[in-house]
Amino acid sequence: MSLEKFKLNGRRALVTGSSQGIGFAIAKGLAEAGAEVILNGRDKDKLATAAKSLAAFKLNIVQAPFDVTDGKAVAAAIPQIERDHGPIDIVVNYAGMQRRAHLDQSTDEDWSLVLKTNLDSVFYVSKAAAQGMIARKRGSIINICSVMSELARPSVVPYTASKGGVKMLTKGMATDWAKHGLQCNA
Repeated sequence: MSLEKFKLNGRRALVTGSSQGIGFAIAKGLAEAGAEVILNGRDKDKLATAAKSLAAFKLNIVQAPFDVTDGKAVAAAIPQIERDHGPIDIVVNYAGMQRRAHLDQSTDEDWSLVLKTNLDSVFYVSKAAAQGMIARKRGSIINICSVMSELARPSVVPYTASKGGVKMLTKGMATDWAKHGLQCNA
């Protein structure tokens, strides 16, 4: 079986939360498929370590440290990336976090932090990236959900709420932006 249809040569992909873990693996996979990958995270040192690790494989990697939970930072960073490196064709919204506690023991701060990281960031990054994608009449936005967007388990209510929100936000994106040639999936 030929994998030519899956090649991403000439494409540019932004992966949020890609300095470690699954986000890092997604970034590596996209780069191995031929995409120029823009690594994103808040911690510049972790991001540099991730980029150095991928450079060892001679992959096309760019670093973009900014906080995806800060709407103003995102609104400035996305156009800057496009000015410096070219159009973003693919966005993978992976950045996420978890705070475990039963709902009656969850703090307001933890609730806000989980929702801001897991849901607000998807809105901010997707909205900013969609501006250029809509103008170009093409683009792909992939939002990482979880089985928790479909069911609940004890001690993860904020996470469940955030991932359910990502699922529905993605449906809304697909509904609004399909007419502009964007593919939005979760």
